[in-house]
Amino acid sequence: MDIFSTYHPIINFIYFIFVMGITMFFMHPVFLGIALVSAGVYAIYLKGKKAVRLMLFGMLPMCLFIAVLNPLLTHAGVTMLFYMKNGNPVTLEAIVYGIASGFMIASVICWFSSFHEVMTSDKFMYLFGKTIPAFSLLLSMSLRFVPRFGTQIKKIGQAQKCVGRNVTEGNVWERAGHGMKILSIAVTWALENSVETADSMKSRGYGLRGRSNFSIYRFDHRDKTLLFILAAEVAAILFAIHQEWVHILYYPAFTMNKWNIQSGFSYFLYAVFCLTPVILNIREDIRWNYLKSKI
Repeated sequence: MDIFSTYHPIINFIYFIFVMGITMFFMHPVFLGIALVSAGVYAIYLKGKKAVRLMLFGMLPMCLFIAVLNPLLTHAGVTMLFYMKNGNPVTLEAIVYGIASGFMIASVICWFSSFHEVMTSDKFMYLFGKTIPAFSLLLSMSLRFVPRFGTQIKKIGQAQKCVGRNVTEGNVWERAGHGMKILSIAVTWALENSVETADSMKSRGYGLRGRSNFSIYRFDHRDKTLLFILAAEVAAILFAIHQEWVHILYYPAFTMNKWNIQSGFSYFLYAVFCLTPVILNIREDIRWNYLKSKI
């Protein structure tokens, strides 16, 4: 069980907003490495082997592709390594920025994978149902759409296989036709399901002024404590960035801060912030095993 998911939805939402925001807008190499490792560890904790397959067969090739593509398209930088046959230079800064971009995109994908597991549709409805009901309903349906659509395609494929119309039956053209048929059925189901969901929510008075909402979430002392810790960590990280204890510049020349006590403290603090969900889970596991040993 993921303990971080049991905290108040506002805690989960704020954490992911800040951790993904820092990952996307502050592309420091050390910060990106910490974010990627932390996001990968948390994704593995939540999804197990699925997360491992995503990282090995999805994100790793993508990182390599971006690292190779960027120096081929971008020729800025002052450190020339060599010239290609067409005369365009390949610079060290372009290669480093390409690697950093790949790490950044991989980290964000990992964080979004965990975000999808933690921020369920009912949490979105609780957070935004009163303020922006139409947007919260649309976002909730969108988050549910991908897994449900994949499950429905599998069901349709199994049904079509019984009548010999699966994508593994026939020649290439027949397989393509069967695949288009399955996709057409799935899209029709998705459209009908979205209309039924909208009509159902409208008939229940969703979004009307004065409508009451049932909630199982309570902002207790545990949530207040974690919110204070996260706020202190974010404030300290932003202060370190503002004071340039950690800084990075890719163009025109690659420069970054030197290692010292301030930068080391910033790296440690950011690692603790990124690993907060994992730390909470490890702490709870240790506590649970200790209690079991006392029985």
